[in-house]
Amino acid sequence: MHPEILSLSLFMFVTSCSPGPNNVVASHSGFNHGIKKSIPLMLGVIFGFTTMLALVNFGLINIFKIYPIIQKVLIGTGTIFLIYLAYKISFSKLSTDNKELKPVYFIETFLFQFLNPKGVIVAVIAVSTYTESGKNFLNYSLWMLSVAFMFAIISIFFWTLLGRFMRKFATNEKFIKWFNYAMSTLLLFCIATFYY
Repeated sequence: MHPEILSLSLFMFVTSCSPGPNNVVASHSGFNHGIKKSIPLMLGVIFGFTTMLALVNFGLINIFKIYPIIQKVLIGTGTIFLIYLAYKISFSKLSTDNKELKPVYFIETFLFQFLNPKGVIVAVIAVSTYTESGKNFLNYSLWMLSVAFMFAIISIFFWTLLGRFMRKFATNEKFIKWFNYAMSTLLLFCIATFYY
């Protein structure tokens, strides 16, 4: 067992369940498409984040240390993408005709994890803090990945459910429009926190 399992769990809980790009998009998807159509998005986040964390843990962390510009480029590219996503959410057509608004696919959210500034920062901090290069490296790494995987499931499911729950209050198009504005504003706020 990881000697800092409590600290690791708390870190993963706070970073995965606090508002971030994945969670905002999940709520937006749950609101507009429901749980069933949001499953590919949820799976993309869960497996994408865990894969990205594993890659950082088993090698990218060393590349980031040698070439920090790569990490900055990833964060910058992810920021640009998130601003575009906030724009799309804010001005998406109202879903009176659900054919106009398509749900996000698995591969899109899976690949997005490698550009998600919050995810990259969390991965670098987690690997730097909760693994060591000695004989316990594999053991600590597996514990960290397992805890991250568990909280990714809990977080993304909760935020998707929250979006679905909010849909019950969507009695008119004005509410839906303001919900989309709120989600895009929250996404922009998340971007700002990366540079605070």
